[in-house]
Amino acid sequence: MTTTPAATPAAAPVELDLSPAPGAVPLPRMILSQAGYEFRAVVRNGEQLLLTLIIPVVLLTLFSATSLLDLGSGRRVDFLAPGILALAVMSTAFTGQAIGTGFERRYGVLKRLGATPLPRGGLIAAKTLSVVAVEILQAVVVCAVALALGWHPHGDPVSVVVLLLLGTAAFSGFGLLMAGTLRAEATLAAANLVYILLLAVGGVVFPLDKFPGAVRDVLELLPISALADGLRQVLQHGVAFPGKPLLVLAVWAAAGLALAARFFRWE
Repeated sequence: MTTTPAATPAAAPVELDLSPAPGAVPLPRMILSQAGYEFRAVVRNGEQLLLTLIIPVVLLTLFSATSLLDLGSGRRVDFLAPGILALAVMSTAFTGQAIGTGFERRYGVLKRLGATPLPRGGLIAAKTLSVVAVEILQAVVVCAVALALGWHPHGDPVSVVVLLLLGTAAFSGFGLLMAGTLRAEATLAAANLVYILLLAVGGVVFPLDKFPGAVRDVLELLPISALADGLRQVLQHGVAFPGKPLLVLAVWAAAGLALAARFFRWE
């Protein structure tokens, strides 16, 4: 006698939830996306690339290979390399950022970005990450050229990183302050003028001890002078956490960021 197997119940249909779930992209992802855009814009901009990378490398190579300047005793590249690193930070964090942000403000780019889900704090964070990324690229290229010219750095790398971060904060604060308070054309002229002046009197390629004592005491308080001197103390003389340069940079960073936060206008 055969029996018919019992019928198995049919599986219940799977219900898919196809209802829309709108929502903003996570903030870290938005910041990284905007930072990537900012970085690519700098790298693709020929004028920015000239300012941030080519000029520092040309100055390093020219003055290291020739005796056009009296740089005192010791190898020329040992004096020049830290100053050129300081110049690279200033060119990106101050000059390039001031000019770029100033024209973004003029053409309404900042206003449009302010209407997107990316908050203004996120935009500043993205710009900061972009500046740091460009500075890393600059440091790699400048150090590679300096090493090829015979540079032998030594010292505490943590001290170097702290100096570079404080220098970036100081220059970024005043770059954003300039971009957020002046017209774009005025920012362009002023940022380039400051770049040239600080290149000449900031101890980047001209030793400050060539200036009279009273003038030298004032010039040592400039952020570019403090950054260049601090990097030389670490990379040339092996000093760990040079006190005066760090203090000067910390004061400039606090003042610049506070003033930028207070007076920056987005439109």
